[in-house]
Amino acid sequence: PPTVVPASSLNVRFDSRTMNLSWDCQENTTFSRCFLTDKKNRVVEPRLNNNECSCTFREICLHGGVTFEVHVNTSQRGFQQKLLYLNSGREGTAAQNFSCFIYNVDFMNCTWARGPTAPRDVQYFLYIQNSKRRREIRCPYYMQDSGTHVGCHLDNLSGLTSRNYFLVNGTSREIGIQFFDSLLDTKKIERFNPPGNVTVHCNTTHCIVRWKQPRTYQKLSYLDFQYQLDVHRKNTQPGTENLLIDVSGDLENRYNVPSAEPRAKHNVKIRAADVRILNWSSWSEAAEFGSLGYSDCSRQFRRSKTN
Repeated sequence: PPTVVPASSLNVRFDSRTMNLSWDCQENTTFSRCFLTDKKNRVVEPRLNNNECSCTFREICLHGGVTFEVHVNTSQRGFQQKLLYLNSGREGTAAQNFSCFIYNVDFMNCTWARGPTAPRDVQYFLYIQNSKRRREIRCPYYMQDSGTHVGCHLDNLSGLTSRNYFLVNGTSREIGIQFFDSLLDTKKIERFNPPGNVTVHCNTTHCIVRWKQPRTYQKLSYLDFQYQLDVHRKNTQPGTENLLIDVSGDLENRYNVPSAEPRAKHNVKIRAADVRILNWSSWSEAAEFGSLGYSDCSRQFRRSKTN
């Protein structure tokens, strides 16, 4: 087997902006391997050709600290080197409780809290990279609390992809500030607008509720939607449980409510979600059907959808 030489022979280095790990190329290389191990002993290993002297990590977060490792074999000997990547700065100074959500199709808010051990002069800055790491977005509008950035508003989401990398750096004149990073899927953080144009048309035996599919940031078909209808009688006693009806997305987006005349006054409102996630939108404006003064002749609404 090849003789393993000292670690310094490879000169391994890491660029956190591009997530690229590189090392000095060796002549007559027959085997190369690069990988990282995080604090939970999870291993991430990109695909690598033998003649390459670098590798790029796509789906990783670094704030917990990781250990990079490179193995290279040549026809004469073997090389190995580890590189420990730490989140430098005082423990507890990084931004915490980080979250983002997309709303009204074209806007996104991200928020975070000051780290518990962060000094009074701490300042945080948000950077976003898409999954290909080819474009970096700097926060254009910060939300502040006593002068400290604790949130960011974006009104242009054209640079985002389906999965994005978020980095919150910190600065202080007193001490080093740790960073926080996160990978977020746009489909998991979008809050849909409620369905629009909710209408109800009744005949002698039933009422048909129709609505319009909400516009979304994601490109979704009608099959990606799940709806929930809240049908309730007006002027009921407080604490009365409303009937919630689940309806799958459809080209026509309608639901048949069996309700024979005379029918009491009812309200119906609708909310929407991605069928895979069920992060519900707010409720739509209520639409009314029926008449005041009539008793409710059909309290049981079938949970089936008309075609």
